[in-house]
Amino acid sequence: MKPIDTISMELAQQRQNSLTKPPGSLGQLEAIAIQLAACQGTSCPQIKQPWISVFAADHGITEEGVSAFPAVVTQEMVKNFSAGGAAITVISKQEKAYFEVVDVGVFNDVSPLPNLVSERVAPGSFNFAQQPAMNQTMLAQAMQVGKNAVARALSKGADLFIAGEMGIGNTSSAAVIISQLCQLPLANLVGRGTGVNDEQLLHKYKVLKAALNLHQADMQTPEDVLRCIGGLEIAALTGAYLECAREGLPMVVDGVIACAAALLAYEMQPAVKPWMLFGHQSIEPAQQAVFKHIDVTPILDLEMRLGEGSGAAMALPIIRLACALHANMATFEEAQVSDAH
Repeated sequence: MKPIDTISMELAQQRQNSLTKPPGSLGQLEAIAIQLAACQGTSCPQIKQPWISVFAADHGITEEGVSAFPAVVTQEMVKNFSAGGAAITVISKQEKAYFEVVDVGVFNDVSPLPNLVSERVAPGSFNFAQQPAMNQTMLAQAMQVGKNAVARALSKGADLFIAGEMGIGNTSSAAVIISQLCQLPLANLVGRGTGVNDEQLLHKYKVLKAALNLHQADMQTPEDVLRCIGGLEIAALTGAYLECAREGLPMVVDGVIACAAALLAYEMQPAVKPWMLFGHQSIEPAQQAVFKHIDVTPILDLEMRLGEGSGAAMALPIIRLACALHANMATFEEAQVSDAH
């Protein structure tokens, strides 16, 4: 993992303390600017070229009826991403971010399509209620897909990386991953995902509880957890986050599925944390467990639960404003305003 620049962090903190405002009065905006200063190695960071990769894959666990939507929606949404009709593509265009959707393992190959990168590892993960979601080869290949996306981003001059996801059934994977790694009761973490009713929610919990029990003895490391109960797109997200930290590219983490991947990356390499901003708090209960475990604060709380990277991308204007305020506000000396001293 690339170390952050502590000297730039100190200089940014000193600048914040000298701006014409009471210390700390811009709250989290100050922390964002200081964190990005440490990542970019400059006292005044800025975001010029954000990059968004949405990783798409299907999940065998959908065979158990854990989702309100059929698995075919994954490939239909990939086509929607390609056509520019999804929320994340609208935000990408608005924020002038580079956008791509990456097929890691949708059941049916939908390529070629505009803005689609096809790096298919398999036609979906296995049903982890019956067997491990992936074998070792699938896991390694899917994580490499995430690394490849970061390499593309860097080749185009990206200075901020956002990873989104699409995969019907992936809130099931996220819930069991977070339960296992945070050692928290699954009953407190299983959410409604795409909108299951009370009866479906109970069924989802029972299926996932049995699956956790099935794999318990085999989940000795974070990599084991990802292989046994994860998904191809979650593996790609995890690989991307680790690669961002290795290459020194700050990233914004999205909702509960992205947070499950961030948690996996953190458990594999805790040094990824300084490179991560957390875009928003969704209404999925498992996500808040990740915030507490890693000890981070999300930027926004808009009661979203869409995924796709949408909440992380929604934080982009706030991140840019944090940088602009940090760089362009006058200091007490420049404005000839008396400070507290």
